[in-house]
Amino acid sequence: MPEIEVTPEHAADPVSRRVGILVGVVGILLSVVTIASHRSHTDAVIHRTESNDAWAYYQAKKIREHTSEVALTLIQTLGTDPVKSEASSKKLEAARAKYVSDAEKIQQDAKAKDDESDHEEARALRFDIGEGLLELGLVLCSLYFLARKSFFPVFGVLAAAAGAAMGLWGYLL
Repeated sequence: MPEIEVTPEHAADPVSRRVGILVGVVGILLSVVTIASHRSHTDAVIHRTESNDAWAYYQAKKIREHTSEVALTLIQTLGTDPVKSEASSKKLEAARAKYVSDAEKIQQDAKAKDDESDHEEARALRFDIGEGLLELGLVLCSLYFLARKSFFPVFGVLAAAAGAAMGLWGYLL
């Protein structure tokens, strides 16, 4: 009995082979940009959390500064014996000055963390746009196998090139 050989109809078609390879390459680019996007979003969340923690610490220092200032004002206003209140006043003034100094440093750190978070969010947005364009390119290239129309891979390559450019821009930013 003769053997029956089954071959896909597009096996002999060189255009289908090229489009198939193109779909594979676009898929690889898509996976790279998707992973970069996820990592960027994670980094943005981490930086935002660190920023929020720094701002909370800054607020605590400012509250302590204000509390020291109120206590100092009360001692100076209600204190009947300046000799007795002088030691407490100096201690409170030193604590207030330390809180002011600490708060300035913490504020700078919090602003830096805000900037890092904003930068990472901008990178993540570029990766997201690149991911969307690469997905569009993958789908358009794949439509060639259903419709056998050559304009699908052309538009797919354009979308994929734009997506790859956005992904590259995300890496370079």
